[in-house]
Amino acid sequence: MDDPVRRMAFTRRALLLGAGMATTGGLLAGRMAWLAVFQGENYQLKAQENRVQNRLIPPRRGWIVDRHGKPIAMNRPDYRLELRPAEIEDLDATLIAVRGVINLDLAEEARIRDDVATQPSFMPVVVRQNLSWAEFSACNVRLTTLPGVTPVQSFSRFYPEGEHFAHVVGYVGAPTPEQYKAEKNPLLIYPGFRIGKDGIERFADKRLRGTAGASRVEVTARGELVRELGTRADAPGETLKLTIDRDLQDYAARRLGDNSASVIVIDCVTGDVLCMVSMPAYDPNIFSRRVPAKLWNSLQEDDHTPLLNKSAMGLYPPGSTFKMVTTLAALEAGVDPGESVGCSGAYRLGSNTWHCHARRGHGGVNMHRALPLSCDTYFYAMGRRVGIDAIARMARRLGLGQEYDLPLPGQAGGIVPDKAWKMRRYGPDTRKGGWREGETLNASIGQGYIVTNPLQLAVMTARLASGRAVEPRLFADESKRPPEFPSLGIPETHLALVRQGMIDVVNARYGTAPAARSAIPDVMIAGKTGTAQVRRISMAERRRGVIRNEALPWKQRDHALFVAFAPTDAPRYACSVIVEHGIAGGRYAAPIARDVLGFLFEPGRALAVLPPIEAEAARRRAERQAAETAASIAVERREMMPSWLRIDIRPPQFEIADPDAPQPPREPE
Repeated sequence: MDDPVRRMAFTRRALLLGAGMATTGGLLAGRMAWLAVFQGENYQLKAQENRVQNRLIPPRRGWIVDRHGKPIAMNRPDYRLELRPAEIEDLDATLIAVRGVINLDLAEEARIRDDVATQPSFMPVVVRQNLSWAEFSACNVRLTTLPGVTPVQSFSRFYPEGEHFAHVVGYVGAPTPEQYKAEKNPLLIYPGFRIGKDGIERFADKRLRGTAGASRVEVTARGELVRELGTRADAPGETLKLTIDRDLQDYAARRLGDNSASVIVIDCVTGDVLCMVSMPAYDPNIFSRRVPAKLWNSLQEDDHTPLLNKSAMGLYPPGSTFKMVTTLAALEAGVDPGESVGCSGAYRLGSNTWHCHARRGHGGVNMHRALPLSCDTYFYAMGRRVGIDAIARMARRLGLGQEYDLPLPGQAGGIVPDKAWKMRRYGPDTRKGGWREGETLNASIGQGYIVTNPLQLAVMTARLASGRAVEPRLFADESKRPPEFPSLGIPETHLALVRQGMIDVVNARYGTAPAARSAIPDVMIAGKTGTAQVRRISMAERRRGVIRNEALPWKQRDHALFVAFAPTDAPRYACSVIVEHGIAGGRYAAPIARDVLGFLFEPGRALAVLPPIEAEAARRRAERQAAETAASIAVERREMMPSWLRIDIRPPQFEIADPDAPQPPREPE
């Protein structure tokens, strides 16, 4: 039955449903058109990104080589395992699978979880570095189907000679978040990427970094590699050539043994630093990775300060090595070199007494004999005559109290005091205000306020040997043209007198450093000993007898210093040696300078390692105790003998020579 009312209602519903379907279809068609036509390129790129990944290739760091091209810092293959957090669904399951192939301790697992939580998800996280070939092969076989886990062959920094170059070259380490924020360089958050943290590695970091490369690879939905689509190779960093001689540096470091010491050698003609050793040191290969807390604490607590570059940052009283400065200041002031000063072992100024190292004195001493004898009394008199300002001007002219243009962070400038310096430091109203004459006496022998570093002493010696304002340098000049250093403006006759005094220190019968005499024919060494006092000796101690250095704790012993140049007829190399708390410059520092300079003339010479000062002092104490014990036993036996069998037995008498005292005359060989 045809019902018009029902037919009209059905028609309305059909129209409404049709309109809805048409609207929905239109919307879907419009959306499809929008996605296909207007947003097609965008989604095509996203699909391409899912299929093709761009992977950053970190650049290989530039090498650092010595003057002969021998590597000091290089790169070596580094097999590692990485995981990409964005491709991992279950981190716990992934780590369980990884533990089935390589061992992961709790600390490593905690570090991995922390890196995954803090790093951007697109940046890979290093699971383990320095895998062995067997471990790397196992990872390639058993983990390649695991999403987000990738064995990678990369490069890591390597220092062939380790601690012998640590303070010069420095080390590399992971960038800090602050450094990334400052540069906004994605390389700085790439796992395993390292930047310079100290020494030349830090100073020339931008030159050594290089330019990153990139590779385009096709992957499956699970992240498995399908094929490589293209690669833009990385550009390695610049190779830096230093003036350092690797063999000489290695020899000098081994020559120092376990002592806390520094050795520097400079070319007097070019200013090239051939050797800059500070021992003990640390292994930069360990510092390139995460440093164990136990190792870091032990390095910080070591009283031999292995973290300090003593060559450029250590400050020491120069002691008697400063006496060349006082000599030149006296000559410039018009002092007659033949004028004698009487030395009785003490010099009085007012009610105070300044002592010479020779308790009985040297008698009459003129300038020609003052340096070889290292007579303190003579330099007290000359320093008082010329004044502190003249001495300070000469010291600065010879390079003391300066910082040099070298790629070494944290150079210590030292102190060359004068009246204006003391006024600036203490002011006129303090108890120490105003320069006192007694302070001039201390400064004239390299004590008191004056402090220098080993680099400055080496530069001073190079300037004395050449007569020119030598400037040290660590980067080699490829032009091969020696620089033209200006003259010091010191008369050659004055320099010749000082040089002859340094020659006599080593080679004259009454000199203080016979241990520095060269064993190489036709090569003569000139030098000057120094023993810098680090503790105050009271008058009461002098009356009852000054305690021997060997009997003192290590920290209270005098520093041993020696500066030298060779050969004497045409000076080419200058050297400074400082052995911290080394007791005596002539006994311990001079032989080191002799051997290091000798290595330059005979590179194949045998190495005689200096025994540790502590061990040497212990040996001397043991010998003394054994002798005293033997003497006491002999006395006891004598008392037990009948009177008619007794002989006169006395314990042996020991006399310890003063560190800077001249050696007794010897018959010509």
